[in-house]
Amino acid sequence: MSHEKFFGKGPAIDRRRLIKTAAAGAGLLAMPGIIGRASAQTPLKVAAIYTVPVEQQWVSRIHKAANAAVERGDIEYVFSENTSNNDYERVMREYSEAGHDLIIGEVFAVEDAARQVARDYPEKAYLMGSSFKPKDDTPNFAVFDNYIQDASYLSGIIAGAMTESKNIGMVGGFPIPEVNRLMNAFMAGVREVAPSTEFQVAFIGSWFDPPKAKETAFAQIDAGADIMYAERFGVSDAAQERDVLAIGNVIDTQADYPETVVASALWHFEPTLDTAIARVKAGEFKADDYGIYSFMKEGGCSLAPLGTFEGKVPEDALKLVAVKEEKLKDGSWAVEIDDSEPKSSA
Repeated sequence: MSHEKFFGKGPAIDRRRLIKTAAAGAGLLAMPGIIGRASAQTPLKVAAIYTVPVEQQWVSRIHKAANAAVERGDIEYVFSENTSNNDYERVMREYSEAGHDLIIGEVFAVEDAARQVARDYPEKAYLMGSSFKPKDDTPNFAVFDNYIQDASYLSGIIAGAMTESKNIGMVGGFPIPEVNRLMNAFMAGVREVAPSTEFQVAFIGSWFDPPKAKETAFAQIDAGADIMYAERFGVSDAAQERDVLAIGNVIDTQADYPETVVASALWHFEPTLDTAIARVKAGEFKADDYGIYSFMKEGGCSLAPLGTFEGKVPEDALKLVAVKEEKLKDGSWAVEIDDSEPKSSA
């Protein structure tokens, strides 16, 4: 079921009225391959299409960045969540017709249809989570991804220093590049300090199925894992119930699991979205790869504060994290991007 909300100065309004009002007020300036607005001071009309609830960790970071832009007065923002793959193209076309300047979302399962919509509305700007690169035939379709391998590597160093069994469990959604690269970076970080560590890797075939993720994590804990890499919701619940540790991904859930989540690799979507907003307003938006804005040196990712685990992580590991972090931020070193499917070694 799709659920839509409007964020701005006014109250919530229904979808039909929103589309009618937005369409009546739309006024775009367009050039081939470049999208622009008449006034940089006018709040940009932004729409988002999500296939999962906005509470889901990956999407929640996009939603957070959009709401921050609303608070600054940079944009007006509407979104649809729980949009099925079958409905995605329809919703995308409705937003395109409704006068929105920038449409964002994630099109991993509907790539071809989404790019066709962009071709049909060349005066609109589209910024979509995608496993593919920009293409010349869709000059108004830019892509992004959560390239937070830098923070994932650092969280791996901490996990490697904390594991006693030298057995770490990892539960992901699907073995696609967006998941694989973070898992591989985490594993590389672990091996930096604990090279003999073995890994149990599993994918649940869903982006949002906490019960299934929890059961999968239970099985890995029963098989010897004393730290869980929580790529999906549900994993930290299992870790908490079995009194083992967990490493968070994309968001910081330590407040919910204060004795369980040691560290988290955080994704900050603000640099990505803010760059897109500025380019649309300046008339400079085109088919670019925004993935770099998730790198640590761009402010797109970070390691969460240790919080309740302050003083509990070995000092040598923290010193190594600090050295690596400085090099990541100044660009003198980079974590390898490995999109291949990670395999179990345990």
